[in-house]
Amino acid sequence: MTARPDDADYPADVAPVALDLIELDDAVAECRACPRLVAWREQVATEKRAAFRDQTYWGRPAPGFGDPTAGIMIVGLAPAAHGANRTGRMFTGDRSGDFLFAALHAAGLANQPTSTHIDDGLRLTGVRITAPVHCAPPDNKPTPEERRRCGPWLSRELELVRPRVAVVLGGFGWDALLRTLAEQGWAVPRPRPRFGHGAEVTLQRGEASLTLLGCFHVSQQNTFTGRLTPAMIGEVLTRARELAA
Repeated sequence: MTARPDDADYPADVAPVALDLIELDDAVAECRACPRLVAWREQVATEKRAAFRDQTYWGRPAPGFGDPTAGIMIVGLAPAAHGANRTGRMFTGDRSGDFLFAALHAAGLANQPTSTHIDDGLRLTGVRITAPVHCAPPDNKPTPEERRRCGPWLSRELELVRPRVAVVLGGFGWDALLRTLAEQGWAVPRPRPRFGHGAEVTLQRGEASLTLLGCFHVSQQNTFTGRLTPAMIGEVLTRARELAA
């Protein structure tokens, strides 16, 4: 019997049987398995930020999006409270997205350098964007239990897309992805590879291979301070294109 969206077992029951990305994304958007995250995302959607007070917030989990046959998967952290939690699309409507999509456009992976709302015409080629946690968390800090509960969505998404490269934005996504890959039977080294900007690790599962590329997160804390520059992320995306080809 399939769990209801507000049951803790909902992701674990529903994700593995999703037949395609459309079915998976629809199920993700219905999930209410983490009470703390549900309460926070809905509070934010009700109270809103002053600049967006006339807008209707999405206020639900944000599914992954992009090319369904992508050779490159970009793995972030979680939706931003007034970004994807407002617009319904990963990295859309906030400064982090401005930086990321400008870089993707420069690398020839997006048809435009901006992402303002879900119907703005943005298209990704060879890339799909996702996160280990699909709801906006308080203080941008999901708990280990919330990551674990959300894990089946990422696992099924990887199985359906079968990327050759994963560009991982930040240490949280790096650790979460390695845990998921280990659970899927990929040969993850012990001790697990450490995150770092420019880190590169290739994993095997039978004849299949997947290369992880580390990149500092596109948060304002990194981009405004110069810790992550357009040139730095451009180098990572160029490497990802080479490997995916």
